[in-house]
Amino acid sequence: MKFIKYTYILFSVFFLYCCSEKTIYSGKILNDNDFNYDDIKNRTQLIKVLGEPNYSDPIEDKYIYFTEKKNFKNFFSENIEHRVIVVFSFDQNNNIQNISKFTLNDEKDINYSKDKIKNNLIKRGFIEKVFGGVGKSPIPNTSQ
Repeated sequence: MKFIKYTYILFSVFFLYCCSEKTIYSGKILNDNDFNYDDIKNRTQLIKVLGEPNYSDPIEDKYIYFTEKKNFKNFFSENIEHRVIVVFSFDQNNNIQNISKFTLNDEKDINYSKDKIKNNLIKRGFIEKVFGGVGKSPIPNTSQ
């Protein structure tokens, strides 16, 4: 009888926990309404004001700052309330050349590429895909 009572209590607590709404913040918290990006002139000022970026692109010399506010009740009910991505491009003298800002409203205007990179390095057959991780792996021979 005690087991059924504890099981019922455990199930009730789990059910109530899953129905509670949670808010999750990720990335740098940027308050867009009060912040003027034009006041920042170079990379040093940018790091001093906003801190280190979420992502730094070394190829195109860009800093990317990201923030998101997400509400969810359970696995099936997830709602993104707020998302901002700010991209800073720099010139050779570390001065800010361009500032791009993307929000949730811009998401429908972004086209994603359907192209995929073909992997020619690893071509495996069906048997090797199924049983490839079974047994000892051979020692690679690099002296060919």
